[in-house]
Amino acid sequence: MTDRSPVSLSEDETAAVRSWVLHEDPHILVLNKPAGLSSQGGRIRAHTLDDLLWAFMRSNGKRPELVHRLDRDTSGVILAAKTKPAAGFLGKALQMRRFKKTYLALVAAAPEPRSGTIDAPLVRQEIGRESYMRVCAFDAPGAQGSQSRYRTLSASEDGALVELEPLTGRMHQLRVHMAHIGRPLVGDPRYGGALTFAGRAAPRLMLHAAKLAFPHPEGGDRTVEAPLPADFDALRQAAEL
Repeated sequence: MTDRSPVSLSEDETAAVRSWVLHEDPHILVLNKPAGLSSQGGRIRAHTLDDLLWAFMRSNGKRPELVHRLDRDTSGVILAAKTKPAAGFLGKALQMRRFKKTYLALVAAAPEPRSGTIDAPLVRQEIGRESYMRVCAFDAPGAQGSQSRYRTLSASEDGALVELEPLTGRMHQLRVHMAHIGRPLVGDPRYGGALTFAGRAAPRLMLHAAKLAFPHPEGGDRTVEAPLPADFDALRQAAEL
């Protein structure tokens, strides 16, 4: 059960989370989450994005609720609902796969073929205190159907910039699927990714939620984009991608 009591935030934390706003209206809040920040929970005794949403507490004592999550080391677009009806509407839309999520990632070489769909069921594994996902047979116990699309945007001698679209929403899905086709994401040692790229150290998992398209509670669709963070862009430029 999530603790719903307000969290005390410093002025710096409040200013930081407010600076991440990409779009805000009476129903929704869209943020550009930095890498290294957990969406919710986790074992690290530090404020999560969920905690930081108390910076947007309304006069009735309620704050926005996250509609979906991003991995701690993934940056980019994340959506929160500001009212209970909006949360219900967006939760249903997510369930019905009405969200289109577009990610950018760096890999050590262009995939072969350069674009395609990966259809590989995943199963969750607990190793010590860590959770992993691995590709499994479709009839394996606990198997979850998982599909991802990928497309190579640019390639050089140093690597490639790929666009990824998860068609299902499994934990670590894009990371495991790209490793499955022999192109693990740069900065992702958990799934076999290199820690260097274009002669530079990769400071983190090079995965960025660049764009989110979703139905709006007031009708119609919205698309929100997040610019590439500096660390990702620096590696991209170093590889001339």
